[in-house]
Amino acid sequence: MELMHRRCAGLDVHKDTVVACKRIVEAGEVRREVRTFGTTTDALYELFDWLGFDEVTHVVMESTGVYWKPVWHIMEEGFVLVLANAKHVKNVPGRKTDVKDAEWLAELLAHGLVRGSFVPLEPIQQLRDLTRTRKQFVRERVRNVQRLQKTLEDANIKLDSVVSDIMGKSARSMIEAICRGEENPDVLAKLAHPRLTATPESLRAALKGRVTDHHRIMLRLFLDHIAATDRAIASIEQYVEAALEPFRQAVDLIVTVPGVGPDVATAIVSEIGTDMTRFATEGHLISWAGLCPRADESAGKRRSNRIRQGAPWLKPMLVQAAWSSVRVKGSYSRGQFYRLKSRRGPGKAIIAVAASMLGAIYHMLRKGVPYKDLGADHFEKKGKERIIQGCLRRLKHLGCEVELKQAA
Repeated sequence: MELMHRRCAGLDVHKDTVVACKRIVEAGEVRREVRTFGTTTDALYELFDWLGFDEVTHVVMESTGVYWKPVWHIMEEGFVLVLANAKHVKNVPGRKTDVKDAEWLAELLAHGLVRGSFVPLEPIQQLRDLTRTRKQFVRERVRNVQRLQKTLEDANIKLDSVVSDIMGKSARSMIEAICRGEENPDVLAKLAHPRLTATPESLRAALKGRVTDHHRIMLRLFLDHIAATDRAIASIEQYVEAALEPFRQAVDLIVTVPGVGPDVATAIVSEIGTDMTRFATEGHLISWAGLCPRADESAGKRRSNRIRQGAPWLKPMLVQAAWSSVRVKGSYSRGQFYRLKSRRGPGKAIIAVAASMLGAIYHMLRKGVPYKDLGADHFEKKGKERIIQGCLRRLKHLGCEVELKQAA
């Protein structure tokens, strides 16, 4: 087996310890040295010096939760780092110890058998943390709104049946009044904004319920939590704007894609970065995102075409953007979706649209050009002759004689 790195190391990272194995090849002989270090900052710098003593050039570690990150930040100052997916570097069952894991990682790296995971630069990592935290806070807000609605239903307040947004200005004023002890439906209905489409009669009927002190306590808790979450989201938005400044041009390019708004464009940049040379082709990026069929073949037969999990933060967001893009009339995404939907179903069709959008974003970021929509009739133009011949065969099958004539 070809030797790729003569001086390398494997790190088995845990919460409190790092087991390191140096693999040094000198004069045709292999020398291994294993040592355990702590994970405090001083201990990690001690590990840094220990590896540098033998002039180690490459270091590999597994992506174990969040524990690899502080090790990575210190080691990247002096070594070429490789982050390995734990699924891809499993050792033989029955021989698993921390020392064996470190030795196995070093052995794989020495012969070039480890495929490194995508690790963006630190500014992108910081932007990614902010966008993911924003999404988590938005999800938490939605959960609390649902809990609030559940409490209202328990009190038989049917406010959700007559207003479109239970957290809108009118509905929120009514809920605040209920928390203060107001029970008269007439008084509550008068808090509605003049532009609210619900009639006063329907509001009075919906606001007449059985509200107890327990319901008021629960409603107040959820309202306070929602308000605190709103303030946190607004604060995160400010931090995102500041962190996004170096990548503003990339976001401006991505928002030209139909169905992609500023928030989605920001999240896409935070997940894939702006340097597309990290991915050899658009296919590599699409595969990394989990938007293409898996390669699962044996004895010449395809066993499964299911897509893998892929990037859990990027893929759902791209699918959501794809659903928005297919609603844009005259867009390429709309034409692609309906072309595939008839044959493969809506689920596979929308995944194909999301993959096409990500492929387009890859080339846009690589070349620095905005999105150019090919139009919904692109496939018809591309296969015009094929369509004509298909129609002729269909008419002939039905017993018709057709003479083609070029239109003026």
